[in-house]
Amino acid sequence: MSTPTFPFTTKAILVEQPLYQFFAAVVPANVLLSVAFSDAMQAKIKADGVGYTVEATQRIMQSKRLAQIARYIDREDSGFPNTIILAANYRQDGLIEEDEPLDEENAGNMPAIISKRWSVIEDECGGYTLTIPTAEKLAAVIDGQHRLFAFAETDRPERLDMNLLCSVFLDLPKPYQAQLFATINSTQKPVDKSLTYELFGYNIDEEEPQYWSPDKLAVFLTRKLGTENGSPLKGRIVIAPQKDEALKEISGQGNWRVSTAVVVEGIMRLFSSNPKRDTQLMLTPTRNTREVLQEGPKDKSVLRTYYIEANDNLIYTLVLNYLKACDAVFWSKAPANSFIVRTVGVQALFDLLRRVFAAAALKEKNVKQEFFQDYLSRAADIDFSADAYKNASGSGRSIIRRALEDAIGSVA
Repeated sequence: MSTPTFPFTTKAILVEQPLYQFFAAVVPANVLLSVAFSDAMQAKIKADGVGYTVEATQRIMQSKRLAQIARYIDREDSGFPNTIILAANYRQDGLIEEDEPLDEENAGNMPAIISKRWSVIEDECGGYTLTIPTAEKLAAVIDGQHRLFAFAETDRPERLDMNLLCSVFLDLPKPYQAQLFATINSTQKPVDKSLTYELFGYNIDEEEPQYWSPDKLAVFLTRKLGTENGSPLKGRIVIAPQKDEALKEISGQGNWRVSTAVVVEGIMRLFSSNPKRDTQLMLTPTRNTREVLQEGPKDKSVLRTYYIEANDNLIYTLVLNYLKACDAVFWSKAPANSFIVRTVGVQALFDLLRRVFAAAALKEKNVKQEFFQDYLSRAADIDFSADAYKNASGSGRSIIRRALEDAIGSVA
């Protein structure tokens, strides 16, 4: 057995489908055991550095099934032509991995950022290279967990070098992971997926809003922003999945795009700092409404109280009017090369809402577009197409956010 080293790189093929786009890549079992996890289990390398152990987390691990697959792995004729499906850059606390902490106190003195995020770069021949920078567990297993973690039970250490075919989704929010899992595993008609969604902590068929976990609400609001008339993000959110021709038509509009994950994360951080913990509390020991979170760990997220009270209309109105102000001041006038309409710019504006504007708007009891626009207009003259803002990583995001904060100054 060879010891996995990082960064690990491998060639990848882009696969574009109506649900999403993903990358097909070959990754050795020992690399996957180091970086992957599921809600049910994860592998940890042994103290002597030889082999792995499997630990259960939430649900009961099917040890018998692991043992059966492990014995197959040990055979001379073992092989796995079907893919391990992964959601990369997804942390065990329920958030997408970022390039840097978002609540830093001394942002101006931050060192250079070493990204932990999985990335894909296109080469000159139209192919792609997938890079896994570290052994950090940032790959959630959507499908194939027993197949993968059975490698930790093998009696033949050399089998850990076996190459496995993977379908890698980048930045796929948890509710979409659930939908993908349901699509793969449901043998019922497509609209009846409640059982498989329950395995991920979701019940999409008959669930009242007060039972919505943080990521479920964030996805719901993101879909509204991407489809409602009057939303500045209508047609600009890369929607996954694209359920019908109407959504496909909408997603073809607009002159710039932002990913679903960016908007979901931006909204979700307004009311939850740990959505996975919140979901667990809402499902333990039985399904509970959001009110159960009042008894849980303290969470200082700015809109936490409104989320727990299921005041989703206020949350949506605040976000929508803030984004309308962003559109009026920045997006509607931005040239194509401006970074305020790139991922880092949109992320920076969501950071500004969370760090500055949401609390100020609540204090003033004013969530109208004009309230946000009056302050944002102080930064209207910043040229976000300048080279200073072109860093596509988290440092570019911080630079844009700090420029906005400096120009806006005190709020309310």
